[in-house]
Amino acid sequence: MLELYKKHRPKSFSDVIGQEQVTKSLQKMMEVKRLPHTILLCGPKGCGKTTVGRIVRKELKCSKWDFVELNCANKRGVDTIRDIEQKAHIRPMKGKTRIWLMDECHMLTGEASNAFLKILEDTPSHVYFILCTTDPQKLIATIRSRATIYPIKPLTSDSINEIIKRVCAKEKIKISKAVSDKIVSLSDDSARNALVFLDKIALLDKEKDQLQAISEASVEAAAIQIARTLVNPRTTWMQMAKVLKDTQKEDAEGMRWMILGYAKAILINGRKDDRAFQIIQVFRDNWYDCKSAGLVACCYEIINGM
Repeated sequence: MLELYKKHRPKSFSDVIGQEQVTKSLQKMMEVKRLPHTILLCGPKGCGKTTVGRIVRKELKCSKWDFVELNCANKRGVDTIRDIEQKAHIRPMKGKTRIWLMDECHMLTGEASNAFLKILEDTPSHVYFILCTTDPQKLIATIRSRATIYPIKPLTSDSINEIIKRVCAKEKIKISKAVSDKIVSLSDDSARNALVFLDKIALLDKEKDQLQAISEASVEAAAIQIARTLVNPRTTWMQMAKVLKDTQKEDAEGMRWMILGYAKAILINGRKDDRAFQIIQVFRDNWYDCKSAGLVACCYEIINGM
């Protein structure tokens, strides 16, 4: 079954909640045929950057054969940019446009970023680049200067409430105000997060059970975020500290078990990962006495290679 955040992803600008300034501006640009060939959508995770990019592609009537969506966290090298340069000058297979949607574009290597400048300076008339990033300051200044920047804002509580109401009405999910408020408070201003929590309670009828499921899902989400950050060898302590600061209210011991499970799954699936092995070693003793301080200490030990 398709997850709610995927099933109810906005399909048109009118469906997008909470980003009216950006959607109105993009619509106006397309109406007068002055849409910039490089768009930079920047903002926090789960608030609609990729969704807005896909709607732009739809409005420009770009065919599936002429649309490429890249995750620059994985495709971050100069070979990715060379491939784009080679294909950008080829006419569209169907329709009038070719579009590259490049998610987490700040993850491009320095060499790739510098190579990208050439095609951005001399973009063919039929080509559009939609760049998405959670951290625009990590993009080199010359790329930012060649793009028209559209900030995607964190969603307000009212916007998230509206999204929850719409999805509940379509899915015939019954929840109380207390449950809805709980989801909003834990969503971190993200529509995606809110609908992930809603998915967890969709088949539960009693308010007590729904609130319990949300609390458990909150701990799980926090643990996964910490584990992913720990496994990444490029993570700095400043980045790790920010993640930990956002999870201080959660059950530390419950998260410890989940983090251990995440690391164990990496190794059992046959992946050689020294960081995952280190997590299991460092996190194996309980934190019943020190609680969240134990979590912080273990993360510090791994990030700083102690």
